[in-house]
Amino acid sequence: MDPTRRAYAELHLAVFLFGFTAILGDLIQLSALVLVWWRVLLTSLSLLFIVRLGKLFTQLPRAMVWKFMGIGVLVGLHWVTFYGSIKLANASIALVAFATTTFFTSILEPLVFRQRIKGYELALGLFIVPGMILIANDLDWSKLAGLLVGLLSAFLVALFATFNKKHISRARPVDITFLELGSAWLFLSLIVPYYLWKNPEALFLPSWLDALYLLVLVLLCTTLAYVLTLRALQHITAFAANLTINLEPVYGIVLAWLILKENEELSLSFYLGVAIILSSVFSYPFLKRRYGEKRVAADKNP
Repeated sequence: MDPTRRAYAELHLAVFLFGFTAILGDLIQLSALVLVWWRVLLTSLSLLFIVRLGKLFTQLPRAMVWKFMGIGVLVGLHWVTFYGSIKLANASIALVAFATTTFFTSILEPLVFRQRIKGYELALGLFIVPGMILIANDLDWSKLAGLLVGLLSAFLVALFATFNKKHISRARPVDITFLELGSAWLFLSLIVPYYLWKNPEALFLPSWLDALYLLVLVLLCTTLAYVLTLRALQHITAFAANLTINLEPVYGIVLAWLILKENEELSLSFYLGVAIILSSVFSYPFLKRRYGEKRVAADKNP
């Protein structure tokens, strides 16, 4: 199979798995911070069976190790804010806010790579916004705090995905995943004791049912999905990846309707919003081919 097509196939599978994370975050009774602490701990432990620790720390330059660990802090903050949005509002609002990732990426990626902002990418990023508004049309806006935290989460995922794209070729995807999630666990381990001290009523140990949900979240929705995403980033841009990841709100809200019975969000405006997001996702390759070729021609013939 063509590497690019395989990358898109793997990314869509990862996005479908990511769609379950909001559902599991709603079902698990732990707070957002404790939930993410367990998630990154168990995921890091699962990766120990496939990571070559000796080669990882001897062959990878120390500067790159620190860079990936720094990105891991962003990953941890993203997940805390994402689940915080779910706890403050609900899964649907958190997922709708997540759809703004494309807009943030269209601005951040050119800045990080020191490139000109591509007009069609920015336009597609902005095109996501009315889709998000249509999907959120019937939501209860009294849950504004959850929406704002969700927007912060979208900015953070755009940021760490762009940095990952910049350094993805320096190590194996599974090694990058281990470094980033391991550093996320170390970072959150500095915060969790203080949080539990200030909130003595907060649960730390999961129930048996929560433990089962956590295993699904770790093995399928984190380890497998995260590695698939990093593999895909080796062949497609961060913007294209995040544009595809915009399907996560679609998958997630449908799952919220089926599992959590949040079907009040699935109105006519929801389907119009889905149509806008889908049109953005599937029009990107054609626009990139058309306008990308024009830009290459213009650079060759100034």
